[in-house]
Amino acid sequence: MHEELKANTVYSGTFERSMDAKNRLTVPAKWLLSSGENEFQSIPSPKNEFLILMPPEEFASIEKRIETTDRTPMEKRKAIRQFYGLAQSVCTDKQGRVLLPDDQCRKVGLSTDVVLIGSKSRFEIWNRDRWRQSQEIDLAIYEAVAEEIGL
Repeated sequence: MHEELKANTVYSGTFERSMDAKNRLTVPAKWLLSSGENEFQSIPSPKNEFLILMPPEEFASIEKRIETTDRTPMEKRKAIRQFYGLAQSVCTDKQGRVLLPDDQCRKVGLSTDVVLIGSKSRFEIWNRDRWRQSQEIDLAIYEAVAEEIGL
């Protein structure tokens, strides 16, 4: 049952949060298992714009997706090395807070004001100002796609 619940979690919504001096922030309750066992892998986005947090199942699927690309075996191996080398395991505490790694926060520019963005099978943590800038740029793309699919 535990694994089934994790696999069915959909991360949706936008949540503004404040990160404390120790880089802790509260994850939305609806994104957490009631059992309190909430483990994620944290990894900076490829262009260091935000942190990606994903449950173990999603994390494991990334390697499989890399392996199915048309890249050479050497390129695949290097991509997998980078992916695993950049990732760090993080867990929530009893209050539903996650402690983010200092080096990752510095790399993506996270400080006090952050935004958590649901992204289906994972979620992202953005610097609030960077998120607002990105949202303005990405809105036109979303509107065009939404119109194309009849949303």
